Amino acid sequence: MKKYEVMFIIRPNLDEQAREALVAEVSEVFTARASEVLNVKNMGLRELAYEIAGEKKGFYVLLNVNATPEAVKEFERVANIKEAIIRYITVAD
Repeated sequence: MKKYEVMFIIRPNLDEQAREALVAEVSEVFTARASEVLNVKNMGLRELAYEIAGEKKGFYVLLNVNATPEAVKEFERVANIKEAIIRYITVAD
């Protein structure tokens, strides 16, 4: 397993309960695939550098994980499907 930093941006129109459920769902993607989430940091609502999918703001979430390549691949697949996630990046630490 390798350490990764995973950041994703959630649409600003989601309420707090839906955001928390989405973060829990993303964390479950990792834990269900023999990986562990070390830290979850909700960075709050921030202005985007440029407009993405018609949005000018978004909720940033940063995860530090020890993950298998399969877990990272599955996260990226799920992030592409979820309409609530407007952008993501995965960086090996």
